[in-house]
Amino acid sequence: MTELTAADACSASAKPAQKPVRPHFSSGPCAKPPGWSPQVLDTRVMGRSHRSKLGKARLQHAIDLTREILQVPDTHRIGIVPASDTGAIEMAMWSMLGARPVTMLAWESFGEGWVTDVVKQLKLDATVLKAPYGELPDLTTVHPDHDVVFTWNGTTSGVRVPGGDWIADDRQGLTFADATSAVFAMDMPWDKLDVTSFSWQKVMGGEGGHGVLILGPRAVERLESHVPAWPLPKIFRMTKGGKLIEGIFKGETINTPSMLAVEDYILALEWAQGIGGLNALIGRSTANATALGRIVEERDWLGHLAADPATRSTTSVCLTVEGADEALIKKMAALLEAEDAAYDVAGYRDAPPGLRIWCGATVDTADIEALGPWLDWAYAEAKASN
Repeated sequence: MTELTAADACSASAKPAQKPVRPHFSSGPCAKPPGWSPQVLDTRVMGRSHRSKLGKARLQHAIDLTREILQVPDTHRIGIVPASDTGAIEMAMWSMLGARPVTMLAWESFGEGWVTDVVKQLKLDATVLKAPYGELPDLTTVHPDHDVVFTWNGTTSGVRVPGGDWIADDRQGLTFADATSAVFAMDMPWDKLDVTSFSWQKVMGGEGGHGVLILGPRAVERLESHVPAWPLPKIFRMTKGGKLIEGIFKGETINTPSMLAVEDYILALEWAQGIGGLNALIGRSTANATALGRIVEERDWLGHLAADPATRSTTSVCLTVEGADEALIKKMAALLEAEDAAYDVAGYRDAPPGLRIWCGATVDTADIEALGPWLDWAYAEAKASN
């Protein structure tokens, strides 16, 4: 196809005839699964205690489906915890770090946030390896004797780690992976991951407020053998009397969960199960990212913030826009939203000015394809009024 230049885009200001059917391209909360409606939620548990037999059964069902879809081995425990992915990774860091040296990896805003917590709040003398938006730090320099904290997929930069080969099999340190925009869309090497956190409002389009924490055997060993040098708030405590509180990983949550949100997550998991599980989810996300890649290739005014395809996200795809500043991006996003053509596509506030298009499995490829002409229109309109 002929490349569409910036001049072409700015002269093609007619509104496209076709809109995305579901213009939900936010990177969190993300698009609901196709066919979702509140009427299909199982409401039996509404108004019931999460400690009731039914409540605990539904929480356990959510955990079991998570294990099945993500193919998490029986050696790893899965718990539903408070405060989204932030709560999950924070309770892990506050509970387990400090036993040995730690390396922090940061190449986008959330990784930077974890650096701040470890260096300024926990006051650990961490090795910090950083890279600018669009790039990765040198993963080969991570010492296997160190604990390492990193984001598997940088949601605000569109850069992901290229698998787990850089993680040593004979490591002495623990790996802490914030995988909130990676799980359900990318292969996760569970033998390489000791601590994994995510929130279900990302790739599965669930409601916010709840996190999931997956612990391997070495993480449990750390919890039972290490006492942090700082006090732990109640919602961070995973041990009692030096032993893991197993109930957390059997549906007995630390605080009161939203059973409506739990049912919403179960619905998404059952949808994933029905379309073929993890392979189908990865396939849908990859197809979406590929379709968006074609849109970028056909336009000289669009580019990928992550220049290296090997480390380019297939979920939170971040795009550069020729001549863009924050004002132009805001105009584009506002124009698209006003037309119900695309919602929430401006890049993250701390990232370089650009667009961010969610390509996770709950998005339909046809909607990504329909987005291209609308980006042309919005770019032309924003440039003309700039």
